[in-house]
Amino acid sequence: MSEQKNTTWMNVIAVVLIAVIMGAVFIWGGGGQGSEFAGTDALVTEMLEEDGVEPWFEPVFSPDSGELESGLFALQAGVGGAIFGYAVGALRTRRKLEAAAEPQPAP
Repeated sequence: MSEQKNTTWMNVIAVVLIAVIMGAVFIWGGGGQGSEFAGTDALVTEMLEEDGVEPWFEPVFSPDSGELESGLFALQAGVGGAIFGYAVGALRTRRKLEAAAEPQPAP
């Protein structure tokens, strides 16, 4: 019983510590505003364009607004997470069924 209580407190402390660290990053880090937190894709693209490198092809689809782009990215992440979750669940269920199907030794 005592070990379970300690584990629960450790989990609470870990969650609070993570929240404090994330809050500190947003407070002292400027909240992600400015170019210091820009994605490497955009930075490399800008550097290459400055050097005169031209892209090999144009995008098939370019969203009209940043909100639409963010929404499509979130949709992509959600679908990927669902597929990953299904795969992990299926593998776990398969392992449980295989373990249940194995003959148990007689006592």
